[in-house]
Amino acid sequence: MIPKSRTRVKNDSIEHAKTARQYWRRFLLTLAMAALACAGGVARAQQMALTPIKVSPHVYYFHGHTGMADPANQGFMSNAGFVVTQDGVVVFDALGTPALGQGMIDAIRTITAQPIRRVIVSHYHADHFYGLQAFKAAGAQVWAHENGRQYLSSDIARLRLAQRKVDLAPWVNEQTQLVAADNWLHFDATKTIPFVLGGVQFRVIDMSGAHSPEDIMLAVDDDKMLFAGDLFFTGRIPFVGEADSKVWLGALDSMLKIAPDVVVPGHGEMSRAPLKDLQLTRSYLLFLRQAMGNAVADMVPFEEAYLKTDWKAFAAYPAFEQANRINAYQTYLLMEHESLQAK
Repeated sequence: MIPKSRTRVKNDSIEHAKTARQYWRRFLLTLAMAALACAGGVARAQQMALTPIKVSPHVYYFHGHTGMADPANQGFMSNAGFVVTQDGVVVFDALGTPALGQGMIDAIRTITAQPIRRVIVSHYHADHFYGLQAFKAAGAQVWAHENGRQYLSSDIARLRLAQRKVDLAPWVNEQTQLVAADNWLHFDATKTIPFVLGGVQFRVIDMSGAHSPEDIMLAVDDDKMLFAGDLFFTGRIPFVGEADSKVWLGALDSMLKIAPDVVVPGHGEMSRAPLKDLQLTRSYLLFLRQAMGNAVADMVPFEEAYLKTDWKAFAAYPAFEQANRINAYQTYLLMEHESLQAK
């Protein structure tokens, strides 16, 4: 016979799993309502100029601010980049507002007059793709993982846009569009789509199911560099959300097998020592799994477990205050799910 306490935990876990997406809807709606109180005080401001940073012979990137998106940074808190070839430009991610997307285009024009051929989207999170409409207007083709379709049709996408229109006004507004891909990428068992443009060898790499259902990375093989998207953060706490941290940890191992000389992460400075620099992301994910996994195994409620956990190893990093609690809660739900699957 299964003890009543264990049955209760199992039933609670199932209920948590059923309501995880409802939690996210409430969370995003709360953010939008909270930001509404100060929306009237946001004045139209000069859009910041973006400065391309050279990474390697063909590659440049834009380094976003630390922390979360807010009016002070105008939503510029993630990274994006571009690759210049003899037959056009390949862009990786489009940043978090249409104005930032246009700022990228303007900055690219200071480096090359080559046409922008395509934009490859690492994943459909607001800070990485809201700039796409500027690139579409410039004639670029958008590539993204086929799983991104599900996000664009979801309530979460609608609520996130509503929240961004309030707390990133005027840079996200009624004219901001959620842009679908022109080419939804389907990956075979190799999980890789190679292509060549202007003599430069590229590989689009499927890492779906780690940070998001539609994660992809872009390897620029001629330069031994990698655009990693949000699978790799440097110098700040990652946003875990509904990610599967077990898959994510495996993706970090796969990233090292690519053996890049330099990695541009989704957030933080580029890394010329990837093995060393990914340790923050790895150690944080492992700590979350251990702390919340132990709580689930001991049937400790989340609130109690969170208060008892010693977070001092990570508390000083940017984005900790904004991201850690939701990261811990989603990991708690994940560990419950894994516990039930193991039975």
